[in-house]
Amino acid sequence: MQIKPILAAMRHHKAGTVLIALQIALTLAIVCNALFIIQQRTARVSRPSGVEETDLFVIRSDWADKSDPRRIDAQMQADLIALRQLGSVQEASSTNSFPLRGTGWDNFIKLQPDQVKMTTDAAIFFADERTLAALGTRLVAGRNFTAGEIGAQQPRDALHSAQVIISKALAERLFPQGSALGKTIYVSMGRTPSTVIGITDTLQAHMTGSWANPYAYNAVLIPARLLNDYTYYLVRARPGQLAAAMRDAPKALYAQSRMRIINAKDGVMSFAQVRRRAYERDVGMAILMGIISVVLLAITAAGIVGLTSFWVGQRRKQIGVRRALGATRGDILGHFLTENLLIGIGGVLIGAVLAVGINLWMVAQFEMARLSLAYVVAGVVALLLLGQGAVLAPALRASRVSPVEATRSV
Repeated sequence: MQIKPILAAMRHHKAGTVLIALQIALTLAIVCNALFIIQQRTARVSRPSGVEETDLFVIRSDWADKSDPRRIDAQMQADLIALRQLGSVQEASSTNSFPLRGTGWDNFIKLQPDQVKMTTDAAIFFADERTLAALGTRLVAGRNFTAGEIGAQQPRDALHSAQVIISKALAERLFPQGSALGKTIYVSMGRTPSTVIGITDTLQAHMTGSWANPYAYNAVLIPARLLNDYTYYLVRARPGQLAAAMRDAPKALYAQSRMRIINAKDGVMSFAQVRRRAYERDVGMAILMGIISVVLLAITAAGIVGLTSFWVGQRRKQIGVRRALGATRGDILGHFLTENLLIGIGGVLIGAVLAVGINLWMVAQFEMARLSLAYVVAGVVALLLLGQGAVLAPALRASRVSPVEATRSV
């Protein structure tokens, strides 16, 4: 097929050619970045928490009487005994926070007492000897806390502990050349060392924001009950008895003391609900980006169909003349497909540059990951195929124009 007549036809319709090329470029740039964002958000949502989420639920108990920390401590211990005695409950523990909660304590971790800058950041989970069992998280090295090591601490007290358990990711971050077991670390800005007595398998922090991605699996377990205005109870139901345990546990707590508030809306949540709440923004963003991508692709395809149909209507005389001079239906079809392909190539070249540029701007502004070129290549192929598919119907109509009909339409 000769390219010169096609280029001449495109020059004759400069406005439409430029418009479609720019529409393809903009669509490619936005869709590539949108799909990359969808992939990033989907990967975040599917991250393992390190917790056996089935049969696990969380209760938040706000204390009505916060005046006496010793009373709170005694009440927490009585609550745990009552929860563990329920037939539907396998294990229970108290904590200040838990994986995927969204908010909680995170503190600097240092290797030397006189360090000015932190080595890394980590989530702080107050725990007892039952916390790992309640979470369903296993130790990969060292030992668990013993009951005698569990103390009580108020929020304003300096954070220190002679023994700590840390997550595997944090251990590898702090001691990449060897085992962290038995080593000392410094939690927060204190100068009191803490010895690592245990290392858990994967354990996600409470932080779920994108800013916390470098620390997503850094966690430190402190052997203490936090005597705060509220506490969380991690409760593991017996297999298949989650609904019964979620119904029985609040009743057992109120039977211990009515001087508490358990919110009717979200005071008791299964871990599946915790996960949905933690990632609802990511899911919403992925859905939004998907809708935007589909709409843009549909608009681009409709634009190609509409403009090509308009050109076919304008060129009926020229098409008839070419048919009269011996052009086959395949020649006419190939003309429009090639014309659209050339426009598409121009559009995707501009769009690829725009896609990378938009991503670099988002990296600088929002600390996003760099766009993989695989998304650009896939987007280029997809847009070219979409363009060829969109132009096919009007091109087939053009190929069916007969020389006689074109002559009579003059």
